[in-house]
Amino acid sequence: MQIKNNQGIPKFNFFGELYEDYQSAIPEGIEYSIREYGKNDVIARQGDLCKGLYILIEGSVRTDMIAENGAILNIETIYAVTPLASAFIFATTNCFPVDVTALEKSRILFMAREQILKMFQKDQELLMRYLRYNADKTKFLSDKIQMLSVRTIKAKLAHYILGLHMSAQQTDGDNFTVVLDKNQTELAAFFGVTRPSLARALSEMSRDGLISINKKMVRIRSLKGLMEARG
Repeated sequence: MQIKNNQGIPKFNFFGELYEDYQSAIPEGIEYSIREYGKNDVIARQGDLCKGLYILIEGSVRTDMIAENGAILNIETIYAVTPLASAFIFATTNCFPVDVTALEKSRILFMAREQILKMFQKDQELLMRYLRYNADKTKFLSDKIQMLSVRTIKAKLAHYILGLHMSAQQTDGDNFTVVLDKNQTELAAFFGVTRPSLARALSEMSRDGLISINKKMVRIRSLKGLMEARG
C-alpha cells in the first residue's frame, strides 16, 4: 500500500525508510538523474546491463521474463515508489533478469554504482536496509520460480493462497481469511494462464469445499485440502 504525503503524492520509500520526497532522502553530494518514460516505453530489456540503482518514483511498470521456449511470463506489476533489479547491481553478471515496460507515464531515478557505494559509506543504516530489501526480494523470486514449477492451475492457486495464509498468520494466527493482492486478470498473468481457465479453477476449488471466495476475499474452508491440492 502506498503512503502519501499531504499533497497526495506517494512518499519516497527508500529501502524501508519513508521520506517526503527523493530530494530529502538522498544524502548531500550524491549524484543522480531523473529519466522519464511514456506508456509502453521499454525501460530495460532482459539481459541489459544493470549499471546502477533504478528507482520507480512515479507511475507503474510491468516486468516479463522470456522463457527458453519463447513464452512470455509475467513476473509482477510494480508501482511507485519501488527499486528495480536492485539485487543485480553488484552481481558478477549484472544484467536485468526481466523486461521492464512502462504501463503509464513513469519516472525513474537513476544512480550510478560509484555513487551508491559513496552513499553507503555515508550511511551504514541505509546499507543494512538495502541488504534486507534484496534478501526479501530474493524470497519473492524464489517463490515465483516454485510457482512456475507447479503444473496445474489448482495447484498454483493452492500454493498462492497458502502463501498468503502463512503471511497473515504472522499477525493473526487464527485468521483463515486472506485478501488476494491481485485481481483475476493479474493473477492469470502471474500464473501464465488464461483468465477463463483461472476462473474455472477457482469455481472448482469452491465447489470442492476448499475455499469460498467473494471478490478478493478468500475464506479457507479446508486447510488440509489446500495442502493436498498444492501437492
